[in-house]
Amino acid sequence: MIYALIDKETLISKRVSLPVLLKHIQSFNVPILQYRNKTGSTEEKKEDLLAVRKMYQGILIVNDTIELIDYADGLHVGQEDIRLYGEDLHLSLSRIRRQIGSKILGLSTHNKEEILQANALDLDYIGLGAYRATGTKKEAKVSGEALLEIAKYSKHPVGIIGGVRLEDAFEEPIVYKVIGSDLYKGLA
Repeated sequence: MIYALIDKETLISKRVSLPVLLKHIQSFNVPILQYRNKTGSTEEKKEDLLAVRKMYQGILIVNDTIELIDYADGLHVGQEDIRLYGEDLHLSLSRIRRQIGSKILGLSTHNKEEILQANALDLDYIGLGAYRATGTKKEAKVSGEALLEIAKYSKHPVGIIGGVRLEDAFEEPIVYKVIGSDLYKGLA
């Protein structure tokens, strides 16, 4: 299942507008989409989320920006971002859950230890990566095929991320192919 990752910095670097990319990916049958914007203002992010809502009918996840949860169906947080709520992951997660209620919640993981910690948390899925090198997160540690074995430790559905391609195929517990840069294939 494709989990589209629309990253604002990638849109800008590839000189593609949000509406053009959204129209392009309609043929990919994308049930879940994450909007990520690490540098924009809250207002810019809100405007983009509203634009996505107009053109996309699936599940919309916002990355990190919990104050915009009213415009999305869920929230995805990274390892660093969850710790902004406190060092105790259970406490941090309960604070997040209080704010987002029963909306979808995902957490980035990178290794077996983080997966085992995530297993004890009230999450709907985990992101696991990086599978391959990617231009979006140059600092990401690439674990390659080893991730396929590590994923088996997760009790949550797994979204594999990092250089994942549309044609890639994975077995459970990997449910989502998190596709970022490959979404631009075929765009002029």
